[in-house]
Amino acid sequence: MKKIGLFGGTFDPPHIGHLKLAKSVLQTLELDEIWFIPTYEPPHKSDAIAKPEQRLDMLNLMLEEEPNFKISTIEYEIKGKSYTYETVKHLRKQYPQTFFYFIIGGDMIEDLPKWYNIEELKRMVQFVGVNRKGYSEYNYRDVLMVNMEEVPVSSTAIREDLKNRKEPQGLTKDVLHYIRENGLYEN
Repeated sequence: MKKIGLFGGTFDPPHIGHLKLAKSVLQTLELDEIWFIPTYEPPHKSDAIAKPEQRLDMLNLMLEEEPNFKISTIEYEIKGKSYTYETVKHLRKQYPQTFFYFIIGGDMIEDLPKWYNIEELKRMVQFVGVNRKGYSEYNYRDVLMVNMEEVPVSSTAIREDLKNRKEPQGLTKDVLHYIRENGLYEN
């Protein structure tokens, strides 16, 4: 049975912190692949700043040299808000011989009980929480924990730096070039 990690996110923009987190989980749990699932319209956040297609382009640029990382556009096919439960249900139907791990940041664990259809979702995937320095180590009995070194980068900080015409930290060269070429996050 194939072991796949699912890593959902807005990826606005995708950065090396996302890459390092995915690599850490891939190696620690000895997974076959990590599938990045960019959210078309996140249900828990206000609108993303870059258009869905631009976020997908940037993710493709960031992952093109990573053979164990794939991109699933399942939430782009749905268009609009999508919930993890619906996404996973569809993937399990499409890939019945696959065991899925759903990767979340340690900061999201305490919100899991509020997720849409969480009890059913817990039966469908193994949740993997990634502990990051700066967040309390909230322990949730249904989450497999993976520790990783701190990566001092966030999409919010990158957008803020770009808006203030500062040199952002944590982007790959290709993603930064794409952002500049398309005038993203300038205002």
